[in-house]
Amino acid sequence: MTQAKWNDTLIAESDDIVTVEGNAYFPKEAIAPAMLKDSATTSVCPWKGTAHYYTLVVDGAENKDAAWYYPEPKDAAKEIKGRVAFWKGVTVG
Repeated sequence: MTQAKWNDTLIAESDDIVTVEGNAYFPKEAIAPAMLKDSATTSVCPWKGTAHYYTLVVDGAENKDAAWYYPEPKDAAKEIKGRVAFWKGVTVG
């Protein structure tokens, strides 16, 4: 079982992980919706497509753009559709 934690709080837990470029992509359903706040931030990967971001919200604290996902990934990355990955102090293991 792979877990994602921030500030000693469990953010996500799943045994259905897709790893791409060293990042664990969790099913979105593995994350409590209240912990994800939409962000206007986007970035572009040449082979995955346009990433969108979430700000994590835990006990009133926010971690801006600490999670990302590809709503419409390119064909080469289709296995990460509907999945979310983390960074910015979120520990995954």
